[in-house]
Amino acid sequence: MSYKTILTILTHPSQMPQLDAAAALAVREDAHLDILCLGLDMGQPGYFFPGGTAYVLQDAIDTAMDEAEALQSQVHAHLAAARDLRWSVDSAVAQSGGIPGLVGMKARFSDLTVLASPYAAATPADAEIVTEAALFEGCCPVLIVPPSGLPAEPPRRILVAWNQSTEALAAIRRALPLLRAAQAVEITCIDPRRSGIDRSDLGAALTQMLTRHGVRAEIAVLARTAPTISDELNRRAIETGADMIVMGAYGHSRFRQAILGGATRNMLEKSAVPVFMAR
Repeated sequence: MSYKTILTILTHPSQMPQLDAAAALAVREDAHLDILCLGLDMGQPGYFFPGGTAYVLQDAIDTAMDEAEALQSQVHAHLAAARDLRWSVDSAVAQSGGIPGLVGMKARFSDLTVLASPYAAATPADAEIVTEAALFEGCCPVLIVPPSGLPAEPPRRILVAWNQSTEALAAIRRALPLLRAAQAVEITCIDPRRSGIDRSDLGAALTQMLTRHGVRAEIAVLARTAPTISDELNRRAIETGADMIVMGAYGHSRFRQAILGGATRNMLEKSAVPVFMAR
């Protein structure tokens, strides 16, 4: 198993570093890179004066189409000299409520979606919607690229955040090609819950499964001393020299994550290394 179709979604010209990261990964994985240039109409038709909705709506759609086509042209120019890269680019227009369906349909038939951190500085406001659409509607794993970009080499040390959840296991299964290629994989359990199917021998069944796939895995059980799980994971990644973190996404509802925060949102905000997420 490997990643043969890699998707990246652009909504603004400032996202060229994200495109470069996705292109580099596609070359490394011998994969095809699908690029979607998305023009967004963020207008609210109900707010316009009576009788003017149709005119304003058409103008907003025309503007979004022009932006999407301009972005597509910029992608063509940016990748014109790319070698050893198989790629295609398409453009589309969506209103804010239609983003999940459009992105989800595209991500559904991809092996991996590569996106920049939706909470990094100068990131387009729609980046969070796109990320969640790929995960929820597309059921596609997402590789979040930090502001520093992807390392030039494949990840050699990977930290797996294991909390016995369905989301974490889904992420591990989707990340198997990367885990098999790594030199060392640490299954990190932080403040493990007392109830769980493997509480008597934490992580043993997961380690056995991964070992049978040729993954060089070991277990680390840690007490939480940092304020949040994400802080603990980031600190552990630095301590072990991890090149990537693999974790389940949105174990709690998106509403709770947005209001109260959570490991997913905090990792997207703070991680200095690439984060592989799935659910």
